[in-house]
Amino acid sequence: MLKVENLVKYYGNNEGVGGISFEVKPGEILGFLGPNGAGKTTTIKICSGLLLPSSGKVTLCNYDIVKNPVEAKKNLGYVADEPFLYDKLTGWQFLNFIGDIYGLKESERLEQLDYLFNIFELEKKKDDLIGTYSKGMKRKIALMAGVVHNPKILLLDEPTLGLDALSSKKAKDLIKDLAYKKNTAVLLTTHVLEMAESICDRIALISKGRIVAEGTLAELKEKSKMATNLEEIFVKLTKEEFSK
Repeated sequence: MLKVENLVKYYGNNEGVGGISFEVKPGEILGFLGPNGAGKTTTIKICSGLLLPSSGKVTLCNYDIVKNPVEAKKNLGYVADEPFLYDKLTGWQFLNFIGDIYGLKESERLEQLDYLFNIFELEKKKDDLIGTYSKGMKRKIALMAGVVHNPKILLLDEPTLGLDALSSKKAKDLIKDLAYKKNTAVLLTTHVLEMAESICDRIALISKGRIVAEGTLAELKEKSKMATNLEEIFVKLTKEEFSK
């Protein structure tokens, strides 16, 4: 389980995140939505251990990400909005390397790699250098690296960015399989509201570093009264927060 408690992050005198709290339970997909600069990526990076919070607490499977980072990260898969990949490795070598980091047994690792390369139809490109891949292919490799070890907690920052419609569908199916079949807790950010509407169990709307609404789609519709879809809910509730 991922638990965030009273999380605050300052950049100098500027507040990036202003005391937010939420949980993502095993087998649940939480969509984290908000305007540009609202604090989504900052929150994801703190949850992953890439940034230190100014105050507050983040626990992954009961491990504090600040006090016990190694134990916490053993349970974590993370796909950044701009992932770093090793261009001089092949796709197969890179994912083999990631599997080694997480201590996967060779038989388990090879089975998982075959499975993932088949899903994203990259079998014929697995021995090509990552530096020769297209943007969409690099995004697929980043996604595969984030899930190769079947993490208990998965953080996804714009996971379908740069993917075509078919690949985006495959990515969504993979995320749902992890949550519903392998009990992974998933936190994702996206600007594709259709994606959030179609796969998220709950949605948290963040604006100006604060969560302004959280709940199922039905609950958010009720809160926003006349709104009938996620786009209208998003515009209404975030606009109300900006007008304060």
